[in-house]
Amino acid sequence: METMSLSASLTVRVPYGATDQMGVVYYANYLTWFEMGRTEFCREFGMPYTEWEEKGIFMPVVEVRCRYKHPAHYDDLIRVETSLKEIKPHSLSFEFKIYRDSDDKLLAEGFTKHGFCDRRGKLVKKPEPFYSKLMDLLKE
Repeated sequence: METMSLSASLTVRVPYGATDQMGVVYYANYLTWFEMGRTEFCREFGMPYTEWEEKGIFMPVVEVRCRYKHPAHYDDLIRVETSLKEIKPHSLSFEFKIYRDSDDKLLAEGFTKHGFCDRRGKLVKKPEPFYSKLMDLLKE
């Protein structure tokens, strides 16, 4: 098992449809932003999800946690900071911190854990070339 601090950042403006009647972002939208952060992380480090899937590797979420600190509102510019938290032979975990860009206030934080599997859902150990690439990035 390796732990690391590779990270990527994504900025998103909160759309009106992401809020409830009180003008507060609906809680499940943070999980969507986690997913967007993961996607951007993989793209930024040269491993877009499309390439994983083309090679028959999928990463279903097997565990998620989100702790809400402060609300986001319509039209807020938010920043999703995504870090690779842990990599194991059959899984990897990402850590997320979501900030309001205007005042740098931490709005939410959490993690997702993903298994490596094939199209049938069978676990895959150390999927290549991605596993080696992640390990090489850690050495840089």
